Parts: sequence; C-alpha cells; structure tokens
Amino acid sequence: MSEYQNFLTPVQVIGPPDMGVATPGSRYERVGKPLISYWIGKIGNAQIGPIYLGFIGVAAAVCFAIGFSIIGLNMLASVDWNPVRFVREFLWLSLDPPLPEHGLTILPPLDEGGWWLIAGFFITASILMWWYRMYHRAVELGLGLHVSYAFLAAIWLYLVLGFIRPIMMGSWHHAVPFGIFTHLDWTNNFSIEWGNLFWNPFHCLSIAFLYGSTLLFAMHGATILAVGRYGGDREIEQITDRGTASERAALFWRWTMGFNATAESIHRWAWWFAMLTTLTGGIGILITGTLVEDWTLWATEAGIYPEDLSIWPITPDSTFSTWNEEF
Repeated sequence: MSEYQNFLTPVQVIGPPDMGVATPGSRYERVGKPLISYWIGKIGNAQIGPIYLGFIGVAAAVCFAIGFSIIGLNMLASVDWNPVRFVREFLWLSLDPPLPEHGLTILPPLDEGGWWLIAGFFITASILMWWYRMYHRAVELGLGLHVSYAFLAAIWLYLVLGFIRPIMMGSWHHAVPFGIFTHLDWTNNFSIEWGNLFWNPFHCLSIAFLYGSTLLFAMHGATILAVGRYGGDREIEQITDRGTASERAALFWRWTMGFNATAESIHRWAWWFAMLTTLTGGIGILITGTLVEDWTLWATEAGIYPEDLSIWPITPDSTFSTWNEEF
C-alpha cells in the first residue's frame, strides 16, 4: 500500500520538462522554455510552459485588454481619476448600458452607454475568438470537444444577458452593467421587475443543476482523494483496467448514494449538470419579459402559486419573542 496523501501533502513528481505531444503537419509551434514551480505544484501541475497562442489567441488577448481597459478607465473617470477612491469604491463602480431612450442605437453618446457598447463588443469578440481557439486546439490534439461545448454553454448565457434578450426587448438598457455590486443589483431588480424569478421553471431547473453539479464535483473529488492511497487518482488506468481503488469507490457510492458511479460516468454526470445550469438559466432569462411578463401571475394561472395565501399559516418566531422578553 502506498503512503497516504491528502491535498495538504501532495507528491510533486518532477522530471525533465515535457514539451507536449507532437502534432504532425501542424504549422503552429509552442514557444518558451518550460520551468518548474514548486508553489504552482502545490495546486496543480508544477510545469509552466511551453505556451501557444497563435494569431487567434493573441487577437483574443488584445480584444480583452481593450475592453477591460475601457471599463477600468470609465470607472476611474467616475471618481475623478482619484486612485484612492477607485480602490475604496471599486465594488460600487460601474459602466452602465445605454439609457432607455437610445433603444438599439448602434453607437449612442459615449457617456450615455456608448462606452458600454464598445467595451462589450471587444470583450465579446475576445470570448468568441478564445472559444474558436479552444475548439481548434482540441481538434489539433485529437481530443473530444467536451470542453469547448461546456464553454459554449456559458457563452450562451452571457449572450442572452447582454445581447440576445436586449435585442428582443428592443433596448440595450435591458443588458447587465459591468460592475460588481451593480451586477448583483441588476439581478435582484430583474426578479422584482418581472414578478419574482423564483416562479420561473427554467430558473428552478438552473438552480437545481447548479447545486447538483457542485455536489457531484465535490463528491467525486472527495472520493478520488479518499482512494488516492490505492492509486485512484490514476483515473484513466482505473477506467480501462479497474483496480481496487475504483472497486472501493464504487462500493462506497452504492452504500452511501444508492447507485453506482464509475470513474468515467461520474464525469458525464457532472459535465451534463454543469452544462444544463447555464443552458436552462439562459432559457429562463430569455423568455422573461419577452414571453412572460409576470412570473407570479403565470404561476397563479398555472396552479403553482395559490391565489389564497391563507393556506400558508404564519409561524411565530418563538426564538425572537423569547430573546425580546429577556432583554
């Protein structure tokens, strides 16, 4: 039996740098001399490099830098170019979408949403080019396209929030602002404006898949760590030639969860749950305000939300009452 390990005591296997699998016929070359980092090895593979960006990768990085800079400079301008205020108020700063009266104008005045459109264009271009790069890197290496499809599911939700739904609503004003707290405020106000998003069935599905995917990923990671002493972290070997690690992990899952999960099937479960989080979430956002204007009314008509709220008795907060009497 190998010596027990956990995430605090990982063994770092350090050897000659690996230049990566050869890609015959490719006109793209990786650049840079690989180096080994002890601290990076604490959380992942200790080797850094060689890297490959190519034209699309560089273009994506440049577009993102332009969009990010536009957002940052507008936030800095909003505090009179004061770096101290910028740092202190950063969480509250925002670059907002165009005003309602501008509708779907291609380029409204810069200080009334024009900068938001320009920044959004460059960031969206960056994301799409990075997806294109990710797709072709997988093809070049002979991999499956699962990662690019997962990224595409996230891009779907991003485009619904900032592009597709605003177009369907007839105004860029319905898009999400660039900011931390303003983003959260938009989410809260969105639910209030359209009659409580909690009654949106696609929102319900999205939350179920969100919690489900976190549970599956956490349980899978914990299970592999638990059988790491038997070589369970060598999952490909365990898939093709099942050993005692997978046998014990499968038995544990049957005992505790009631169903079996193999070293391969758990990844399919988690992948689908994570994918469906953004796919169903995007559908729920897209039909809000376009097909359904009030989710509470919709739920009432569908017989989900009761018209007579007296069926839900008010439960006194005995804890608060006792605390109030004592103090």
